[in-house]
Amino acid sequence: MRDFPKKILFLCTGNSCRSQMAEGWARNLRGDTLQAYSAGLSAQGLNPRAVQVMSEAGVDISGQQSQRVEEVAEIEFDYVVTVCGHANEHCPYFPGATKIIHNGFDDPPRLAQTAKTEEEALSHFRRVRDEIRSFIETLPESLEKL
Repeated sequence: MRDFPKKILFLCTGNSCRSQMAEGWARNLRGDTLQAYSAGLSAQGLNPRAVQVMSEAGVDISGQQSQRVEEVAEIEFDYVVTVCGHANEHCPYFPGATKIIHNGFDDPPRLAQTAKTEEEALSHFRRVRDEIRSFIETLPESLEKL
């Protein structure tokens, strides 16, 4: 594996929320050591609530694009981190020395479906945003120990 920056892909089902937040945090907090990307098994567009709660935390992900994993297939990643169970179960093959790690997070859009107010819905997004931030703060050191 190369030294720094390490190339890392955050992979989820639709590349609309969790993987997008992880990419944003990685660029913001670990841009000196990580070259971050995100993709999904499909591309479902950027979730507006994810954009909103990341903006509240000072991270602008509004310019990021939702993309399918095939669109980044030519990149040689050091790490692929699946952030949902479905992506972990259906993770495509990555050649070479790529390490694939699973670190799942709750799905905020699914949790928000039963929210009675917009504020309650956003609280799910904020909690997952903060959990993802805590995970990103451990990178890349925590991945190198696996």
